[in-house]
Parts: sequence; C-alpha cells; structure tokens
Amino acid sequence: MYRRVSSDRFMVLTTLGIVVVMAIFTWVMYGMAQQVFTMTDVMVELNESFQTMSADIHTMSGNIEGMAGNIDEMSANINGMSGDMSAMNENISGMTGDIKTMATSVPAMTDAVLSMAGSVDRMTKDISRATYAFTQPMSYMWGNVFPF
Repeated sequence: MYRRVSSDRFMVLTTLGIVVVMAIFTWVMYGMAQQVFTMTDVMVELNESFQTMSADIHTMSGNIEGMAGNIDEMSANINGMSGDMSAMNENISGMTGDIKTMATSVPAMTDAVLSMAGSVDRMTKDISRATYAFTQPMSYMWGNVFPF
C-alpha cells in the first residue's frame, strides 16, 4: 500500500499543475496591470482636462466681471435716458399747453387784425381827404357841405 511519491508521472503532473496555476495567475496579474495602466492614462487625461477647465473658468470669470461692469454702466445710461425722456415729456406737455393757449388766442388775434385793417382803411381815407383838402383849398367853396 505504500507508494512512492517521487514517481515520474506524479512529478510531471504536479509540475504541470503548478505551471498551469502560475500561468493563470500571471495572466490575471497581466490583465490587472493593463487595467491599472489604462486607469492611470485616464487619470492623467482627467488632470489635464481639469487644468484646462480651471483656466477656462478663470477666463470666463474675468469676462463675466467685465460684463457685469458693462451692465452697470448700461443701467446708469438707461436711468439717465429715462430721466431725459421724462424731462422731454414735461417739455412737450408744456409746449402742448402753449400751443393750446396760442390756438385759443389766434381767433382773437384774427379779429384784432381785421379791426386794425378796418382802422387802417379809415385812416387811409381820412389821410386821403386831408391831403385833398390841403392840395385843393377851393373845394371848401364849391360842392360839399363838409370839406371831406
């Protein structure tokens, strides 16, 4: 019942088993090393992407700060323009009132001009008669009861 352990067949199978187990272990370790290498590349690229993104965020922050200043300036300009529009509205309202006053005064002014034209006409006739009287003194003697 005793068997020799050092037989050739047992040694070959045992050595072959060890080699197969070591080959599988080596293959598994190689696969893990490849995964670690891929993960390291991904992490390096991620770091470069974060650096680029950080620079872009810094630039964008400066642009947003400049834009905020421009918006503040634009807001001040719009407020000034609003005040100017209000003043212009008040001026137009005043002009409208002046035009209404002028429009109500035009008929009276027209009547005054017509009256003045009538007075000028009468004055012209009076001056004409006076001139005639001074240039024709004999007209007092003939024809008219009144010299004019």
